[in-house]
Amino acid sequence: MTRFTRRTALALPIAIPAAASAQEWRPGQQARIVVPAAPGGTTDIMARLLGQFLQARWGTPVVVENRSGGGGTIGTMEVVRAAADGRHMLMGNIGPQAIGYSLFRNLQYRPDSLAPVANVIRGPNVLVVHPSVPARTVPEFVTWLKQQDGRASYGTSGLGQSPHLSGVWFNQLTGTRSEAVHFRGAGPLLIDLVAGNVQFAYDNLTTAIEHIRGGRLRPLGVTSADRSPQLPDLPALRETMPELAPYDVSTWFGLFVPAGVAPEIVRSINADVQALLGAPDTQARFAQMGGVPAPGSAADFAAFVRAETTKWGEVIRREGLQMDAT
Repeated sequence: MTRFTRRTALALPIAIPAAASAQEWRPGQQARIVVPAAPGGTTDIMARLLGQFLQARWGTPVVVENRSGGGGTIGTMEVVRAAADGRHMLMGNIGPQAIGYSLFRNLQYRPDSLAPVANVIRGPNVLVVHPSVPARTVPEFVTWLKQQDGRASYGTSGLGQSPHLSGVWFNQLTGTRSEAVHFRGAGPLLIDLVAGNVQFAYDNLTTAIEHIRGGRLRPLGVTSADRSPQLPDLPALRETMPELAPYDVSTWFGLFVPAGVAPEIVRSINADVQALLGAPDTQARFAQMGGVPAPGSAADFAAFVRAETTKWGEVIRREGLQMDAT
């Protein structure tokens, strides 16, 4: 099976439908997509795929800028403060665009600071362990965690991101303890995890899958309610123990612009994203990554983000979690 990497993702050709979108807005000059995470993770990969596509479609440069830190809040603020002209875009995700509103006390932005444009990809997280961890099943992993008595550490792609909250919820349901070590994105996390500097992670399947296929990390289960078509023999965590029956976490990555961007511009960019998602090579590429396209209108995406924000708000309040954005 071919291993999927960020380099091969960008090397693969992108098919652009010959028919132009009914919406004809174009930026007319350089545009940018801000990534609120370090290079190498799913947010970064999606931004670069979309940027490459839009640059060819628009005929103007589209640059990708990484602004990591603060669980995605630093990069988000970069776009919130930008001109509402359609040229400044954010490749957002579940952390800063849903979880963060309830988790952080001192956010400088609110849901209405951004306009949702289009969801791009969704998929589960996956519990992966360094080969030095002796567990090969989830019950064995829980037994090992209890033996470690809080000394085991798991890496996250950022404070308040879904890989962080996936670990918090897992510990609550199984009565285990572990230390979260926060990185500035999935790329740096995976480097340290493969090196054995942290022992496990609940990483996005889209970024962890190449290390799983390469045998560098051992998967124990996916966080979604159902198994992933990309790893059909790998159980969902909720299958493995009665305590985990309620466990269901999926992550997503989508495009936002500053509030105040004209509705016709939002519709036009959404139409361009739908063209990308409808291309057969995009669907094949996402399948390689362990994710699926998430098509829909801007209104669909806005309703989805509101529902996600409500869901995670309830989880966070139930767990009593509150922290300051850094």
